[in-house]
Amino acid sequence: MFVEIFGVFLFLAGPVLIIKSEWFLENFGRIEWAEQHLGTEGGTRTLYKILGLLAIFFGMAILLGLFQGMVLFVFGPLLPKQ
Repeated sequence: MFVEIFGVFLFLAGPVLIIKSEWFLENFGRIEWAEQHLGTEGGTRTLYKILGLLAIFFGMAILLGLFQGMVLFVFGPLLPKQ
């Protein structure tokens, strides 16, 4: 039950991060790493939008039950054989 609620929260938080990226920039300030690596004009805004897209992606993966399979696909080779 908690996992589904978390998935819904992520899925709904993603569009908010994308649409309101200017609001987040005004209230939380610039992120120096983003400004250096993602461009001097709008680097922090771009980072907020990327985080929003990732939130939507992982939220949908959790809601559709695909998240566990993705984690096992990525980290499965690191786990010991049973």
